[in-house]
Amino acid sequence: MNLRVLYFARLREHFGLAEENVDFAGATAADLVAQLQARGGVWAEELAAGRAFRVAVNQDIVTLDAILPDHAEVAIFPPVTGG
Repeated sequence: MNLRVLYFARLREHFGLAEENVDFAGATAADLVAQLQARGGVWAEELAAGRAFRVAVNQDIVTLDAILPDHAEVAIFPPVTGG
């Protein structure tokens, strides 16, 4: 399965890229996060349990148990606060 993964804010800065195509063999958003964490280094740090980030699939915010469809656009970003 192929996914277009977008990174925003601090994640884009720390990973050094805004987007990439990912060959994905899992099923859920949690599986994708685990695959990215397995890269180690900053990936493991920024996507670790307890770090604040959200996931959106095709522009809808989802929970980590959401099933990812083939060719989905997946955005990973820190929570946004307003004021």
